[in-house]
Amino acid sequence: MKLAVTTTGKDMGAPFESRFGRAPGFIVYDLDNETFEAIDNSMNLNAVQGAGIQAAMNIVKSGATALITGHCGPKAFQVLSQAGIQIYNTEAQTVAQAIEFFVAGKLAPLQSPDVGGHW
Repeated sequence: MKLAVTTTGKDMGAPFESRFGRAPGFIVYDLDNETFEAIDNSMNLNAVQGAGIQAAMNIVKSGATALITGHCGPKAFQVLSQAGIQIYNTEAQTVAQAIEFFVAGKLAPLQSPDVGGHW
């Protein structure tokens, strides 16, 4: 199983980022192999619109089956949900801590977006 985590950095100790669409990047962590890759999302940082949708498409392309983020808007939520990607939110401090919370069963899946569009 692969988890995508929003971040401001490129490794497991990097700070967790609470925004989804405008997160500087993602860490995609493979739980089975205990490996990860960093995915750049900087092209969406200053997007006038569509940042959430484009970021969601990046997550779909990564092969992740779950996303850990702070907040997820309606359009991104729809794209991710249609792709079968479960979304979890947390207030973790680092990527590693977010994954630790997930593995320990401390995160509940979102049933709907938790912020409005253009948040």
